[in-house]
Amino acid sequence: MPRFTYGGQALIEGVLMRGRDAIAVAFRAPSGEIVWAEERIDTGFHGSRWARLPAIRGLVVLYETLVTGTRWLVRSASLAASDTGVELGRGAVALMFGLTLVAGIGVFFLLPLLIASLTTSSTNSGFAQNLVEGLVRVVIFVGYLLVVGRAPDVQRVFQYHGAEHKTIHALEAGDPLTTDAVRKYPTAHPRCGTEFLVIVLVLSIIAFSIVGRQSVAVSIASRIVLIPVIAAVGYELLRFGGRHRSNPIIKVVMYPGILIQMITTKQPTDDMIEVAIVSMEQALLADGEAIPAGSAAFEREPLPPMAAAASAG
Repeated sequence: MPRFTYGGQALIEGVLMRGRDAIAVAFRAPSGEIVWAEERIDTGFHGSRWARLPAIRGLVVLYETLVTGTRWLVRSASLAASDTGVELGRGAVALMFGLTLVAGIGVFFLLPLLIASLTTSSTNSGFAQNLVEGLVRVVIFVGYLLVVGRAPDVQRVFQYHGAEHKTIHALEAGDPLTTDAVRKYPTAHPRCGTEFLVIVLVLSIIAFSIVGRQSVAVSIASRIVLIPVIAAVGYELLRFGGRHRSNPIIKVVMYPGILIQMITTKQPTDDMIEVAIVSMEQALLADGEAIPAGSAAFEREPLPPMAAAASAG
């Protein structure tokens, strides 16, 4: 079994696997064939020793999730719609990412602050305000997942999310990467990004309670400034929880993240598992790791060079 802990992300009709030195993606093209591509992450700051230091490595992964992951998510949508002649350019991708980032900060951080400030205006308790703010943030987060999860296209993404987790489970157990071997594992995984978000929600209540009740300007600034700090600490806690999952206390603390994954992951079909396996195998090959003996060798084709370049540029 590889020493590196592989992670992933569901795409539209595809899966992204993050390895030690590269990101590999695999998609089910409209033609029905599986296409794949890779993107190196072992150059520049990503490949330096600084990027592997505690606290900093969490921010690196956050960047890869927000920027690189979003770029490939948009690319997967473009590929899925390629048979209709739709193609998204770099400008559209940048605009979409910017709007998504601003909306995310506004809805999940600033709106709960506004609601909490109004509902607790009669008390000077900073803890009460931050508790209400945290609860509002949880309600918005869970409600958002429940609402968007009803869309058929999002349901398919959740199925690919389950396929990604199952494949990682099989790799970590030392099983061959075959449909039957992968199928037997659960769709939830202790290092899931959904669980990371739950940890961030809890940490935000604690961190913003320390800041206390401040003016609106200071409160907004503190939320924005502390986001990367909370994310970095949250990533380290997620790694710690993943290594000590057998501990009963850790299981209880991390259980809410597993519950949330009941919303964000669904049982995949066999053809979705095939895509996840191809993505994992390409990630292993990109890292110079051996594919587990007995793994399936599904037919695949490289993503056309121009398409891959548009995604990586």
